[in-house]
Amino acid sequence: MADDSEPHKPGTMNIAEHEKTFNGFIRMVTNGAILCIIVLIFLALVNG
Repeated sequence: MADDSEPHKPGTMNIAEHEKTFNGFIRMVTNGAILCIIVLIFLALVNG
């Protein structure tokens, strides 16, 4: 179990790595959604 000898102080944790990972995840999801939309439009045009 974690050592709780010192209580957590809000605002003291470094979240730079968390923000970097989150931004990468959002970018990946956005690019995936755009790719899916492009593929669907292409399929609609080809199957006309």
